[in-house]
Amino acid sequence: MNRETMEIIGILAGCCTTASFVPQVIQTWKTKSVEDISLRMYMLLCLGVVLWLVYGFLVDSFSVIVANAATLLLAAAVLVMKIRYGSDSADSSK
Repeated sequence: MNRETMEIIGILAGCCTTASFVPQVIQTWKTKSVEDISLRMYMLLCLGVVLWLVYGFLVDSFSVIVANAATLLLAAAVLVMKIRYGSDSADSSK
């Protein structure tokens, strides 16, 4: 399989996984409800995505870079809303 085909598969995979965050961002934006969102989970997710983004640059993979840049924007949006609309006590059990 050539590199171009592999990058296309990577782009399609990235589109699917990144798109999975869109409903959460929209719902959180509309309702301002963050009670059931785990602060720690989104912090860890954002850290992991940043590391994937760095990896993408290191291996020069367009699909990894684009997918993780988009995912970072969406996950960070949820994280910011969690911090902005939530309270410390609401996340104590998550």
